[in-house]
Amino acid sequence: MTLADERLKQLGTEDERALLRCGVAADLIHKGQYGAAREALGELWRGVGERPNVEGLGDGAAAEVLLQAGVLSGWLGRVKGDQDAAKDLISESAALFERLGESNRAAAARADIALCYWREGAYSEARVMLGEAAALIKDDASLTAKTVLRFAMVETFAGRYSDAFHLLSDYAPLFDEGVSHTLRGSFHNELARVLRRLGAAERRQNYYDRAIIEYTAAIYHLEQAGHEQYRAATENNLAFLLYKLGRYRDAHEHLDRAQVLLTKIKDTDTLAQVDETRARVLIAERRYRDAERVLSGAMQTLEKGDKAALLAEALTVQGIVWARLHAYENSMSILHRAAGLAEASGAHASAGEAILALIEEHGATGRMQPDEVYEAYMKADRLLEDTQEAENIMRLRACARVAMKRLAVVQLGDENFTLPGAVHQFEAKLVERALDEAGGILTKTARLLGISHQTLDSILNKRHRSLAGKRKPQQTRLKSIIKKDA
Repeated sequence: MTLADERLKQLGTEDERALLRCGVAADLIHKGQYGAAREALGELWRGVGERPNVEGLGDGAAAEVLLQAGVLSGWLGRVKGDQDAAKDLISESAALFERLGESNRAAAARADIALCYWREGAYSEARVMLGEAAALIKDDASLTAKTVLRFAMVETFAGRYSDAFHLLSDYAPLFDEGVSHTLRGSFHNELARVLRRLGAAERRQNYYDRAIIEYTAAIYHLEQAGHEQYRAATENNLAFLLYKLGRYRDAHEHLDRAQVLLTKIKDTDTLAQVDETRARVLIAERRYRDAERVLSGAMQTLEKGDKAALLAEALTVQGIVWARLHAYENSMSILHRAAGLAEASGAHASAGEAILALIEEHGATGRMQPDEVYEAYMKADRLLEDTQEAENIMRLRACARVAMKRLAVVQLGDENFTLPGAVHQFEAKLVERALDEAGGILTKTARLLGISHQTLDSILNKRHRSLAGKRKPQQTRLKSIIKKDA
């Protein structure tokens, strides 16, 4: 349906036209088609976080317009202020619905406010909103099901996998009958995601086996619902799990299915994510040239879009590929770019993973100085301080060992090792530490090192010019203006 059709033109009141626009927009938002949803709202939409045009509308229609404008702003928002604006619009909508006695619509609005908090990582506030939403729901199985799914999603992202698992298990009968195939598919997809994380955290193969079954069930229900985008995304999720389990051929099969679906509906953004997953599989198979070829198309798509976090993840994979192809400078450069891009967009986990890749691919070699490895590790540790991902925790520990080894001493057998180089590196570290402790004063620094002022000056001028900036400028001694007696 398009909003140019005769039904919209034939509706008699402004309220009816606004409600039709909102209905179409809500359906498009649910499918992830945010640009089309913006167009569906037409003149009602004024921009992300902007109050929509509700002049002349009744309270019911105004509430719906405010709700859809707020929800769309939340999905399109890139900075924290956008989420705050979205929450304000949805809160105003919820208040109108409550005043009209429409408790279920008010509940739906509160559940959407919870999503805004979830995007900010404010999981406690999201739980509060979802609790308020649940208390308002009256005899609406679908709305209850949506609220349960959002509760589980919040707990999963908060790292409370057991809580999410028990919640989904307790409410599983709700998804057996009486709700749409889309909701049933979403339930199985969320349960699979929780099982995958529990499997990694507790190292339980049976959880992985169950996750595969749940992903398969999700695909079936989404196929029945005709929801091709969600179905393709779930195929990608299943492929990622199979890749982690070393089942590369099976992973490629599911990625092929996702590619066919997404090509059909021309969803280039999700297709780029599928290409990134395929590149990971190809790296695991040591098919680096193939991975580079697949990534090139994904990178072109993501560079044109506005999804910085997704681009950062693709850049990280590209950095790994280039490292394996011995394009070391390009690899280090793109991994730094990935980390910066992800951190700037608020995707701290993705930024941390890019830094981990930098250490894994380059930290144990002479391509990074020991201090650079240490600083990279500390940055990754900060970015991933809230992570509950078992894999990232294991990677952090491995990178910590790399940093400790590089800081401890230069190792025989290291790439490009020479005795003079090792001595030079060790001397630079001691001189830098002494300069720091002495506040850059050369006399004190020389005393700490047990050498003369002249020797230290020569070392800084000839062997370690990069440390010259740490020395305190020498002050010119003033000549006495008092003449000595003759």
